Amino acid sequence: MTEILPATTEGIARAAALLCAGGLVAFGTETVYGLGADATTPTAVARIFEAKGRPHFNPLIAHYPNAEAAFADVIATDTARALAAAFWPGPLTLVLPRSDTCKVALLASAGLDTQAVRVPADPVALALLRACNRPIAAPSANRSGQVSPTTAAHVAEGLSGRIDAILDSGPCPVGVESTVLDLSGPVAVLLRPGGAMREAIEAVIGPIQRGLPLASAEARSAPRSPGMLQSHYAPGLPVRLDARDVAGNEALLAFGAPLAGAAAVFQLSEGRDANEAAARLFDGLRVLDGTPGVRGIAVMPIPQDGLGLAINDRLERAAAPR
Repeated sequence: MTEILPATTEGIARAAALLCAGGLVAFGTETVYGLGADATTPTAVARIFEAKGRPHFNPLIAHYPNAEAAFADVIATDTARALAAAFWPGPLTLVLPRSDTCKVALLASAGLDTQAVRVPADPVALALLRACNRPIAAPSANRSGQVSPTTAAHVAEGLSGRIDAILDSGPCPVGVESTVLDLSGPVAVLLRPGGAMREAIEAVIGPIQRGLPLASAEARSAPRSPGMLQSHYAPGLPVRLDARDVAGNEALLAFGAPLAGAAAVFQLSEGRDANEAAARLFDGLRVLDGTPGVRGIAVMPIPQDGLGLAINDRLERAAAPR
């Protein structure tokens, strides 16, 4: 049975005790809900893969209460420290070489010589991480390949009975996962767009990289970070992108004035606000995926700037063949 814990001092203490005992606890961050386990204990990390049905070659992000704790497990570059000062706590994950004293189990980094680290901004998450006093591995708290959860109810839909507890801190304000940067080489590489915007990152790293632009990476057979599998964040129904029209048996994920003729409509943002759309994205996919009688989901075009880049990345993965 999965406990539902309130975001109180007592609830946080109970969640920390479960994690330290090798349990699985879902907790909210500013991005999405994460499925937490003690990152230093391989058996606890293995439970994440089991609960999610997650491919073992897809590494996990380790979460910390502050930059000092995170950089104790990796080799921090000048770029990493500048980005941490600018974005942590916040929705940015950095992939760096593991240090010789890295406490994170190799299973959490999928056997790679790098480790993804993050300091989340949510105050409940930070209180939980301080109470645990160890890195917490936490991918999104959903069955692998399904839509990421932005509320405790979403977590319960997919993982109730499979994990020990859910620490309910309310809905996640950002609504898409963290941006992931690979800093293990000479140039920063964008592995996954997310809650930290590319333009803001480039403003920080430009002087350090002597004007070199932020590079991008395509999905690969052995991902260096979470969220790089091509078919990911996928609802059960087929997804059609950049829809200019909609069939009568399709549900519509709308951005702005909705197209006519859809069997069902979920509005991401009537005012075409990317921040609002990001916060509603996964909820919309869930709602439309559960609509009786529809054969697919049509998605209206969303601009490729700001958070729109992260939204489109998620939608492309949802629409990928599988």
